Amino acid sequence: MRVVSLVPSLTEAVAVTAPGLLVGATDWCTHPADLTAARIGGTKNPDVAAIAALAPDLVIANEEENRAPDLDALRAAGLDVLVTEVRTLDQALAELHRVLVDGCGLARPRWLDEAGAAWAALPAPSGKPRPAAVPIWRKPWMVLGHDTFAGDLLARLGVRNVYADHAERYPRIPLDELNASGAELIVLPDEPYRFTADDGPEAFPALPAALVDGRLLTWYGPSLAEAARALPSALR
Repeated sequence: MRVVSLVPSLTEAVAVTAPGLLVGATDWCTHPADLTAARIGGTKNPDVAAIAALAPDLVIANEEENRAPDLDALRAAGLDVLVTEVRTLDQALAELHRVLVDGCGLARPRWLDEAGAAWAALPAPSGKPRPAAVPIWRKPWMVLGHDTFAGDLLARLGVRNVYADHAERYPRIPLDELNASGAELIVLPDEPYRFTADDGPEAFPALPAALVDGRLLTWYGPSLAEAARALPSALR
């Protein structure tokens, strides 16, 4: 079988489960490090002609990361496109099974069961959830809003996104409003914007900042088990 992935998380999931199955991946697909699949552009601007030329049996995509016009163009080229939706951990686990087992025809991988077990084994949060804001970009400042995978992971770890009820999923919030949001913690992932100890925390002088691995917070795939182990301590 020949597979093209338009989603970094799904690229890693397929490549770890069945090396050699992937014939195409985006420029943003960085894991695993030894991935040899042809590069077919970005998640938002894939090269439809290049993908079609690879003659994949399946193209895997995501309703958030990929644009509907690109997916329509791939279908118009006669390609089978599997589109995932991932807004929660439970949905991620189910969609990974759908991609790997139903879509790619693979045996359910052990790492997927281990990921589910790792999160199920975490103790339920005790006490009042800690309110936090989660910037994902600056210039302009953007944060996690409602109905996001990362927000669901944080809630499972006792962290309440103060913008979880915002009408937008990734709203732009002025910095002064962020500092007055009622957050008691600022969570700064290193992707999509690469926040670092020298770039991000200084904007929130009165609040503690937790620098976290963005892959552990936002990717759904083989990193999920590691995320269950590493994120709790990173958020303290």
